[in-house]
Amino acid sequence: MKNRYVLVADVALVALSAFAAFTARFDFAFFEHRPEFLPYLAAALLIKPPIFLAFGLYRRYWQYTTIADIAVILGAAATSSIVMALFVIVGIGRLFDEFSRVVVVNDLIITVLTTAGLRVLIRAVHESSERRALAQGIVNRRVLIVGAGAAGTMVAREMTRNPQLGMHPVGFVDDDPNKLSKQLGGLRVIGGIQQLTEIVASYRVDEVVIAMPTAPGATLRQVVNLCREAGVKSQAMPGVFELLTGKVGVNRLRNVDISDLLRRSPANTGNPAGDLVRGRVVLVTGGGGSIGSELVRQIANASPKCIALLGHGENSIFDADAMLRADFPGLPVHPVVADIRDRDRMGHVFDRIQPQVVFHAAAHKHVPLMEENPEEAVSNNIIGTRIVVEQAIRTAVDRLVLISTDKAVSPTSVMGASKRIAELIVRQAARRTGRAFVSVRFGNVLGSRGSVVNTFKKQIERGGPVTVTHPQMTRFFMTIPEAVHLVLQASALGKGGELFVLDMGEPVRIVDLAEDLIKLSGLTPEDIPIVFSGVRTGEKMHEALFEEGRRGRATAHPEVLEVVGDDDTGLDRLDEVLDRLNEAATRGDAAAAYRLMSTLIPGFVPGPLRR
Repeated sequence: MKNRYVLVADVALVALSAFAAFTARFDFAFFEHRPEFLPYLAAALLIKPPIFLAFGLYRRYWQYTTIADIAVILGAAATSSIVMALFVIVGIGRLFDEFSRVVVVNDLIITVLTTAGLRVLIRAVHESSERRALAQGIVNRRVLIVGAGAAGTMVAREMTRNPQLGMHPVGFVDDDPNKLSKQLGGLRVIGGIQQLTEIVASYRVDEVVIAMPTAPGATLRQVVNLCREAGVKSQAMPGVFELLTGKVGVNRLRNVDISDLLRRSPANTGNPAGDLVRGRVVLVTGGGGSIGSELVRQIANASPKCIALLGHGENSIFDADAMLRADFPGLPVHPVVADIRDRDRMGHVFDRIQPQVVFHAAAHKHVPLMEENPEEAVSNNIIGTRIVVEQAIRTAVDRLVLISTDKAVSPTSVMGASKRIAELIVRQAARRTGRAFVSVRFGNVLGSRGSVVNTFKKQIERGGPVTVTHPQMTRFFMTIPEAVHLVLQASALGKGGELFVLDMGEPVRIVDLAEDLIKLSGLTPEDIPIVFSGVRTGEKMHEALFEEGRRGRATAHPEVLEVVGDDDTGLDRLDEVLDRLNEAATRGDAAAAYRLMSTLIPGFVPGPLRR
């Protein structure tokens, strides 16, 4: 209905409201002895429509009337009644004795009821005719909605309003006991999530819609698995807030929270930096990387004197620098573009910055890539670490933390071996100087640059397949905040030479991670196939947190372990081997580099020698 017709109808309703107001007060006999009626009616017709117009009542699409629209109608009617009351006081009340003020109140109530009722009627007629027109030839699927909250009721309402979807909601499932058997928008909360299988069978459900945009991953996995047992398709619907904030794209995939994939409770990630960095000069190598940039953000929260970000990639350092300056405008920040393998350049940087605490996160980390470029793993991860540690010793840095990896445990890859030797470099420096130089190991970091999760996400967005190396391959996983938390805890706990690891729970099969990511994106493994590509050179089937014969000892932090046991292998000849490794890497002699690493790491057999 066009708004000009609504205006004509409102004029008629204004007259009807005035008539009804007088009738309610004086009965139908008021014509004979209430001469003030006609002036009041004329005033109502002259006053109310312009006020309605000013309130925008004729600039709205009444086919979709909402509570907000009714509130505007109430405001317009109340304003017009106030003006009418003033008119009665200064006008009609002076001309006619004993004017009843109750008439104005009656008029307000009746005006609200009639004008609001007109708009509700317009919406009801529109939706009814639209449903009849769209429902022709559409086969409705019976849909059960999991989640009787705001998202669930919105989904049910949209299904009812849009029959072209071919989805007929049969009810809700929710674990809130206060909602059981209650009616929401005409639909009943049938039962809890544990009863889903029985409800699907009883109500002949064809499809399940999961309307819990903020539910934890464990709950979503439970619902998806129950749907699979019941033999019905399930899909996760994003919440409106996720759409508005851009967390869900046009492909309608649910935005997966990284912590949903852990299959354990995330570690406590409070900021432990505190007194460790407060008022001190901090240098972070690899400051533009996934771990490095989170490190500098957490450190900045602890009020250091200044932070230096050092990295080889100018774009990542630019981004990290911009983030710090925006979030911490009063903090001095020194962005440094430099290569940790350049001894002279690193000497100048340490002399200029004079750091007191160093976090060494710069490293090459991709196993297959380093298998193809072993000289780079040696020069960057080993020789680069040696140079950073040398400069830290020369400039009296009292704390240094090396970011290491579980791939350094009994390594089978060049990358893992290079990080194992980097740990030896830090341990030797701690023993020589007595300073708090420590190493920290952790597993695969979910969501970091180059993470398998990011690869899987891109493959899912392309429609698959998702590529997994082997169905039985497992890895330890953690989030970026957890990794940073461990690094900062190690900084506070370390006295010198320690090797710390995070208690990351049980390892997770990569194929399970892929399936979880597919399901939590609102799809099924039937929609996105998983294919197995085979184990690549240097990769292990299973990772460990420490070597055979060593163990984890509890520390002051319940989720941080110190690795204890014999760890002196190769320390007595470390300097000599490092010099020769540097020469081998410089001349591109990978075979020589392999042999030299094997002398420091008993049992290490590089990929090319295993073929």
